[in-house]
Amino acid sequence: MVISMTKPTRYPEFAVNGAPKQLGQQIGEATREQIRGFCEVAYERVCKTVQISRDRAFDIARGSLRFAREYRPDLVEELQGTAEAAGVTLDDLMLLQVRNQLQSEKSGGCTSMSFFPETGIRSGPVVAQTWDNDPVLDEFTVVLTRYPDGKPSFTSCTQAGLISYMGFSETGIATCVNTLPAPSRDTGVPHYFMLREIYEANSLDEAVQSVYRAHRAIPVNIMMSTPEGPANLEVTLDGIRALKPRDSSVVTHTNHCVHEDFKPINNDFPELAQSYSRKTRIDELLKGRDRRADRERIKNILSDHDNYPGSICRHPGDDPVTGFWETVFAIIIEPDERRMWVTRGNPCDHSFEEYGMKRV
Repeated sequence: MVISMTKPTRYPEFAVNGAPKQLGQQIGEATREQIRGFCEVAYERVCKTVQISRDRAFDIARGSLRFAREYRPDLVEELQGTAEAAGVTLDDLMLLQVRNQLQSEKSGGCTSMSFFPETGIRSGPVVAQTWDNDPVLDEFTVVLTRYPDGKPSFTSCTQAGLISYMGFSETGIATCVNTLPAPSRDTGVPHYFMLREIYEANSLDEAVQSVYRAHRAIPVNIMMSTPEGPANLEVTLDGIRALKPRDSSVVTHTNHCVHEDFKPINNDFPELAQSYSRKTRIDELLKGRDRRADRERIKNILSDHDNYPGSICRHPGDDPVTGFWETVFAIIIEPDERRMWVTRGNPCDHSFEEYGMKRV
């Protein structure tokens, strides 16, 4: 007898509601297996790209917890509920939140875009991205809808145990995130906490303020759709710069600074995962077409293999540090429709599955 071991095409879906502690407890109960698995391998996978002692890694997690508690104590309360229900420690969960702080300039690739097509071509804005990272994270990935008491609901494609990740909110905000090589420090508010507050914003200005008020540990790039249109936030320790479309309706980003104020930073950091060639390529693919870009065209762009294997659709290569990375999933978010399309694997050979705001 031959037993098929084909990987599922969809991620598990869950929905939770209530006060912070209740949200966390429901998440911990529903995704206990994924959280425990993620916690078991998190430190080991970090060490594939940077050498850091276990004691030092947890010191950074605990130090960042203090900043996170000052920033949003309710979110720490949620994590505490998750830890208790999943049977792990709060330190374990904080290590998941700060993984990028342990390897900030070496973690992940990603190619992203946001645009607002002309009326009559599509119904609303779109944010899309390839998520290039460690393929081991696939088995810990879920689609989670939260309905917090007194705050906007949001849906994210996330690794179980994280306080937020890529997705969309009922306020019309949608986000994707990219690594941005730039100066960093050991401890601060993990950027997943900032992303979580952005989902509660009703405007680009409110989203920017959510980032400004955080004592940040590492830089990050946030590709967004907002009620005012497409925007991209390049975030460093000292400032935030918003990139908006100029002569078209689209903004794109990979893994280097694009805003004129921040371009000098690129001189001090090596190129990450063919960032420059990917940026050139996605701009070529969208040039003169952004106002006609439909979902099928976006799928083709996210599946592009120019400069393979370090292409927009990334595949394993021979780089001694990042060669094991690949596009773990690709995502297309349509916030006005309250839905997103996600592949479980490379978009060139995996289907885009539709996800909405799952009801409790």
